[in-house]
Amino acid sequence: MVKVKICGITSVGDAKAAVAAGADAIGLVFFAPSPRNIANFAIAREIALSVGPFVTVVGLVVNPERGFLDEILRQVPLHVIQFHGDEDEPFCASFCRPFIKAVRMKPGLDIGAVISSYPSACGILLDTYKKGVPGGTGETFNWELVPADAITPIVLAGGLIPENIAAAVRIVSPYGVDVSGGVESSPGIKDKNKIKAFIDNAHAEFKSEH
Repeated sequence: MVKVKICGITSVGDAKAAVAAGADAIGLVFFAPSPRNIANFAIAREIALSVGPFVTVVGLVVNPERGFLDEILRQVPLHVIQFHGDEDEPFCASFCRPFIKAVRMKPGLDIGAVISSYPSACGILLDTYKKGVPGGTGETFNWELVPADAITPIVLAGGLIPENIAAAVRIVSPYGVDVSGGVESSPGIKDKNKIKAFIDNAHAEFKSEH
């Protein structure tokens, strides 16, 4: 059954709503330009601890300074780091923490070669390419481009909403899916009904087979 991550969580209430709906993971954004950025690490820590021990807490960063990320890891109990910038394999692997590398599906990209260049990643997140935007575009890409034989677990992102997630899962058969804006009432504020619909629809194919 596909794993579901609800990203861009900014409050304990939204984190608990995601878990109650069946989310496998939550994402905390540490990127100042984002409307979902959590500048206060104490709040991020409170959110991370609120979901219990069996929900994965992922921290999203974009080309972070080493000292900045070290400080996040010191204060916030993250299980996984999600790199959304131009970070290379040695940098991503140097924090002794499982990591996901986000890749934007730019036209002409050799996705197989990119995946191979991050051999220690625990997952590769495929997102929509939009010039100058590291993620959160709210737009989908051609799901047929996702390799079916990837050596690393694939997480699908980019423009996913309750209305298209069932089709996305059926076409791609990813390890996991990642949503942020698609389950919000406004940037950074989640809608618990949309979260529930998204997760239910993501699991619809699995349930129909059992």
